Amino acid sequence: MSHKDRFKKILSLLPSKPGIYQFIDTSGTILYIGKAKNLRKRVNSYFTKNQSGKTEVLLRRTEDIRHLVVDNESDALLLENNLIKRHQPRYNILLKDDKTFPWICIKKESFPRIFSTRNTIRDGSIYFGPYTSGLMVKTLLELIRQIYKLRTCSLFLSDKNITSGKFKVCLEYHMGNCKAPCIGHQSENQYNENIQEIKDILKGNISSLIDHLKSLMKTYSSELRYEEAQQVKEKIEILAGFKSRSAVVSNTIKNVDVFTYTQDGDYAYVNYLKIVEGSVIQAFTLELKIRVEEEKESVLGYAITEIRERLASDSPEIIVPFNPDIQLDRVKYTVPKTGEKFKLIELSERNAIYYKLEQKKKRNDLVKPQERTGKNLERLKNDLHMSELPLHIECFDNSNIMGTNPVAACVVFRNGKPSKKDYRHFNIKTVTGPDDFSSMEEIVYRRYKRLIEEKTSLPQLVIIDGGKGQLSSAMKSISALGIRDKLTVIGIAKKLEEIYFPGDSVPIYIDKNSISLKIIQQLRNEAHRFGISFHRDKRSSAMLKSGLDEIDGIGIKTKEILLNHFKSVEKIRSASQEELKILVGYSKTAKIISFFNNRS
Repeated sequence: MSHKDRFKKILSLLPSKPGIYQFIDTSGTILYIGKAKNLRKRVNSYFTKNQSGKTEVLLRRTEDIRHLVVDNESDALLLENNLIKRHQPRYNILLKDDKTFPWICIKKESFPRIFSTRNTIRDGSIYFGPYTSGLMVKTLLELIRQIYKLRTCSLFLSDKNITSGKFKVCLEYHMGNCKAPCIGHQSENQYNENIQEIKDILKGNISSLIDHLKSLMKTYSSELRYEEAQQVKEKIEILAGFKSRSAVVSNTIKNVDVFTYTQDGDYAYVNYLKIVEGSVIQAFTLELKIRVEEEKESVLGYAITEIRERLASDSPEIIVPFNPDIQLDRVKYTVPKTGEKFKLIELSERNAIYYKLEQKKKRNDLVKPQERTGKNLERLKNDLHMSELPLHIECFDNSNIMGTNPVAACVVFRNGKPSKKDYRHFNIKTVTGPDDFSSMEEIVYRRYKRLIEEKTSLPQLVIIDGGKGQLSSAMKSISALGIRDKLTVIGIAKKLEEIYFPGDSVPIYIDKNSISLKIIQQLRNEAHRFGISFHRDKRSSAMLKSGLDEIDGIGIKTKEILLNHFKSVEKIRSASQEELKILVGYSKTAKIISFFNNRS
């Protein structure tokens, strides 16, 4: 019974409304949580198209499908995010832990302390970050302490403790770094005014803060409070100096979030830039592990929700390279193609790519390349029961469409890596029509007959793209050349990735996650790519030759003009006389029309 038949009743009852859906296994465990603009369409899509291996496993393990309808798309996005965090389903996107990044904390307490931390505690304290650079955190805290005299102690500064004279001033007061609120030398209102200004600095609102301080300085001056006016002036100078060192990316963009997306296999990376008053005040890249096949629009939407919630962003505009699948309420999405906003997209993408490469290098550095390759090939040798390490592997693939322009390809891997200088294309010479078996027999014979004649070393492993039939055809040539005992030959059938050995009708199945199967698949896919590109070039050449080269009086330049405009010979054939005359003139138009009329 197909997956669709198993869930036919559930699928028919799904509403065409926004909401979330859950795939549940036999034990009642949630395997996957998803969101949808239209629940019926989204859930049905799992059963109406071919799915990746991981998604196929998810569907096989699913025993029940549940759903929850919400009012709008934005609610669906937020609910999905919260439920994934709560249940952490096995097949959902995994957020990589960012505990190593520092934050700046404004503690929830009387006379709040400000300090850096790598742990966020939900106690009402306010956190700014995370910052990817510890140096940035240090610079910001030094700036704050240079301008504001804040306490660093952990005393419990209640009104009762202060008025009762429980505390004494410390060295920080004598050094001028603190105004001693512990003994009542600074009121809580004065202290909190400073905290509000610090929040503006950390949010990037430096220009508005400078304007406020300038107004305050004038007020103090008009009231002849010159000492206080001088202190405010010094704050303004320090803030202006810091602002001039900030990365200014625009003079017109005031308050936006920028998100971009890049992916590397099962890992996705979403970069976030916060722009306030034209400057980048925050940069952060979120790494996500993709567990089942996900559309990039869905991953981006999930990441935007997570990052904005985590960093408490309320920017009214979000700049993105493409629209996410579901958008947030009261937020404008912009997909720029040119201008300053597009430059922000490029800047964010560069950051995402740099981070991706950095993380990939970290993963690769965990194992030395030579050791990794050696271990992988050793595993392949054991899985295929070979007597030698397969340092030299070759893979063959046929390519033809409806029997036309049959070609074949051979790709070569040495020490686990492609050796492109050894790749070979083959034009099929002795076979007529679409006969993959005979074509495979021909190219394998030609390949190894030449290697034997040139006294070149043979591969330890030969992979045939195809099942029992192609493998048997290849073995005919290998046996005829007398090299059957000198190499290992296998066939890989595409549908179920079955591995066939010569003379054995029962295939073996290698673990889908094993490195051995991945090596075999890599060779198979590379041979297919190499063969298809050659076949495409040959077919295009043949089409042009049969279509235009036979027309007397039509030269190379005229052909280029026609193909650049019409894109194909078929469109040239169906073009009107007026269209052709505009491009190539009356005389050549007559020849072209006459040629195609005679052939129809």
